[in-house]
Amino acid sequence: MAATIIIIEDEERIAHWMQLYLEQAGFTTYLASDGLAGLALVQQHQPSLVVLDLMLPKLDGLAVFKTIRQTSNTPIIMVTARSSDEERIHGLELGADDYVGKPFNARELVARVRAVLRRSQPIQASQMLKRGPIELDLEQHSCTVNQQPVELSKIQLALLATFMRHPNQILSREQLLEAVFAGDYAGFDRSLDAHIARLRQRIEHDRTNPQYIVTVYGLGYKFVD
Repeated sequence: MAATIIIIEDEERIAHWMQLYLEQAGFTTYLASDGLAGLALVQQHQPSLVVLDLMLPKLDGLAVFKTIRQTSNTPIIMVTARSSDEERIHGLELGADDYVGKPFNARELVARVRAVLRRSQPIQASQMLKRGPIELDLEQHSCTVNQQPVELSKIQLALLATFMRHPNQILSREQLLEAVFAGDYAGFDRSLDAHIARLRQRIEHDRTNPQYIVTVYGLGYKFVD
């Protein structure tokens, strides 16, 4: 069955252009031109992925994003003309699965949609990982710290699993990107630090003085067991 993509974009030309290329790539798509209509489509169709413009009428993209995240972990690719590194990292820090700045070409959009959908597939593993007070159940996609549940995004879960499988080893940025994004990490290098910062916020007692995920300057990161 084809994956269902909802495109929430108020610029009609761009919206139809995205729809054309995504449908040519084999996806089923639905269009909404404002935030409220987009939320209605998400609720109606339970899509595989949402392509979300941030500058929308009636309800802006950030509000749409937060509303979706209240009830669903549906992958979301943010789209905006504001393509600075700060905007991109901010979007990823909020929990977006990817961020595309306008203008972009059709092949890039389709490639990013496919990459995000691949990463969103359930992790095929049944074992529990435990390091100190941190427990990770890869089958249930759940994490606890000191027996207290901690909510993690798919990227945060994959990062933590990679760290816990390699305790006390220095992992380079390239190794982490390859492990988490499975080779589809073009453009994610600048956002890796943001993902790790959010992971620290979830599992560390003091993220400014991390105990578990430490930075090894000039080399990468290390999970201290």
